[in-house]
Amino acid sequence: MTDPIYAYDSLKDFALTIFKKIGCPDDQAVLATDVLLRADLRGIDSHGIARLSGYVRLWDKKRVNAAPNVRVVHESPSTAVVDGDGGLGLVVAPKAMEIAIRKAQIAGTGWVAVKNSNHFGIAGYHAMMALEHDMIGMAMTNASPLVAPTFSVERLLGTNPIAVAIPADQQPAFVADFATTTAANGKLEILQRKNQAAPVGWVQTKSGAASTDPNETKSGGALIPLGSDREHGSHKGFCLGAWVDIFSAVLSGANYGPWVPPFVAFLEPPSDPVGEGIGHFFGAMRVDAFRPAQEFKSHMDNWITRFRSAQTIEGQERVIIPGDPEREMHAHRMEHGIPLNPKVAEDLKELGKKFGVSF
Repeated sequence: MTDPIYAYDSLKDFALTIFKKIGCPDDQAVLATDVLLRADLRGIDSHGIARLSGYVRLWDKKRVNAAPNVRVVHESPSTAVVDGDGGLGLVVAPKAMEIAIRKAQIAGTGWVAVKNSNHFGIAGYHAMMALEHDMIGMAMTNASPLVAPTFSVERLLGTNPIAVAIPADQQPAFVADFATTTAANGKLEILQRKNQAAPVGWVQTKSGAASTDPNETKSGGALIPLGSDREHGSHKGFCLGAWVDIFSAVLSGANYGPWVPPFVAFLEPPSDPVGEGIGHFFGAMRVDAFRPAQEFKSHMDNWITRFRSAQTIEGQERVIIPGDPEREMHAHRMEHGIPLNPKVAEDLKELGKKFGVSF
């Protein structure tokens, strides 16, 4: 049985109305909606409209400021620290990336660390903002501690995603957007809704044993760093997640490690915070600060074309360039609509009732 399909415009109108209902100014509601729905369009269903109720629950608990004053609190010619004023990360992050881009336009590169924010949707959205300026964009964020470092049973890190967007000329941009865990927590949530088992290597029990239960984190278990175990390189995934945590939070003054506030509203933030809110980190690099932009983009075309033509293992697909599946999904869903799990649709109907909005 296939999931019901919803038109992009109808989901957009619904999300926009909800954001306005919780007090987002019109421009911020439009921005939050764009970031949120871009995840669904790109096939990253775990970070799209399925998260809308979660944001509203945080607002209900007064853990999200619907009308933040996002501001620079420290800066140099090429760097800045931004205070998100407790706002939706969907709003704070693009504003911080805009600052990084402006810095890069002047200094060649721009680097912005953010504190006092919340979950920012898909990292790729923010990194891709640099592309239209002939810049390379980077985005990363720390997140709720659900991940145990290699050899540990303690949950000390989040899924801590990294995204890099690199412009090309005739070829589509190179866009890598990935969690530093074997699988993002959102993928577990999708398996929970479908009552399906998780692959071995995604989660462990509270004692550290391998598990295929997608609900494992609800009973004290943990997600596992990219690589799944020491023999397959999980220490490298741990290093990547740690890098994101330090750049996003230790550098900005946000909470880090086990002190990062949880995304779910039914869990209270730690009573002994070491910073303010969740942290992000953004970078923008002007290509022509290194070599002529057109020359670089022509060579990116050559790079992409060569890798696309790589000889493949017999019976396997062609080599996929990062960003290809998401771009193809975006085109398909804009034309044919976005599928929603029935449980997500029911959740959105209940959310609509709360605010007197028809879903």
